[in-house]
Amino acid sequence: MRTPYADWMKIGLDSWMLGMEASTVIGLRIAKLAAGGPNAAAEAQQMVAEKMQAAWELQIAAVTGKLGSTPHAQASKTLRHYRRKVRANAKRLG
Repeated sequence: MRTPYADWMKIGLDSWMLGMEASTVIGLRIAKLAAGGPNAAAEAQQMVAEKMQAAWELQIAAVTGKLGSTPHAQASKTLRHYRRKVRANAKRLG
């Protein structure tokens, strides 16, 4: 039987994983930006656009109830949303 503590432990682990994955993407982006040139400028613009889009999508999901009705569901789906975006960036940049 799963306990509520186990569910929140998973949220904690998923949060930690998001942080680790984001750190990887930050490193990859810094390297690309440090190289300069048109690719760096395009990456900077894409980075800002992606962050705005991800936040907008999450806000729409929250307003329409797609994140769920419990704090656990909302936290879990929020983490899933951002981890999917971060993984896509890691794949693209790596």
